[in-house]
Amino acid sequence: MANILLSEAEKTYILHGVQKNYRNDARTNRDYRPMELETDIVVHASGSARLRLANTDILVGVKAEIDTPHPDRPNEGKIDFFIDCSANATPQFEGRGGEQLATEIANTLAKAYESQKAFDLSSLCIMAKHQCWKLYVDVLVLECGGNLFDAVSLAVKGALYNTRIPRVSTAMLDGGSMDLILTDDPYDCERLDVSTAPLLVTVCKIGDQCVVDPSAEEEECSAVSVVVGVTNRPDGKRCVSTVRTSGEGSIHMDTLKKCFDLAISAGSSLDKALISALKDDETRNTQGLGKRKIYGFLK
Repeated sequence: MANILLSEAEKTYILHGVQKNYRNDARTNRDYRPMELETDIVVHASGSARLRLANTDILVGVKAEIDTPHPDRPNEGKIDFFIDCSANATPQFEGRGGEQLATEIANTLAKAYESQKAFDLSSLCIMAKHQCWKLYVDVLVLECGGNLFDAVSLAVKGALYNTRIPRVSTAMLDGGSMDLILTDDPYDCERLDVSTAPLLVTVCKIGDQCVVDPSAEEEECSAVSVVVGVTNRPDGKRCVSTVRTSGEGSIHMDTLKKCFDLAISAGSSLDKALISALKDDETRNTQGLGKRKIYGFLK
């Protein structure tokens, strides 16, 4: 998170605006800032996405490799997150300044995706107890303008939606052993079901009110924040897969409940908007040459 030097007058202005449900960029306390999303932009990755949320810029690449399942989860694949906070993203990341924050984001994502209610890792299993797919999700923070947890989770889900895994078949060898055969056809791939993949929603307590999608300036005015992993289930239910709190302030149980309610509501709306945008982006990318319009960062 970028540290912004604010005067007491600026902090008071932000605080008073939040109390009246009117933020300094004209949003209400429940609104997200506009964002741009592009997928399939890293050539040699199994899936990729780039997301820009105001001044926060995130690039994600996914690589799939064959691995051995965990002994305690023999019917599931694996997913591993690595976050790199570029020194150019903010002066606070120079040297080793971004390593702690990167570790916190990676650990929070891992906990959110480990929940069986959040993401079905069994679809990554090739042969129980023997072989599975392991997804390496590499995240690069290019620019930091606040609300990194949410932006990273959105970009990760976009990259996983874009991920294609080669189809695997098996053949019986002499002696009864099994041999795996990966298709050579780049179009003979399987997609991941990311419908239940979680999103992280950060709720900051500023004064007596709670806000989502805090800007870097608002983060400086917040004494405590709560990051909630929100999953939309196919049956319409919404689940919380992880919770993380940060900051030196305290939070009352009633306020914490309001944070959960706000995070679940915002996460559900955000998830629907993200899936809709991903489907639109995919439709545009499948149009023939000459008919395709260029959008977003590459225009």
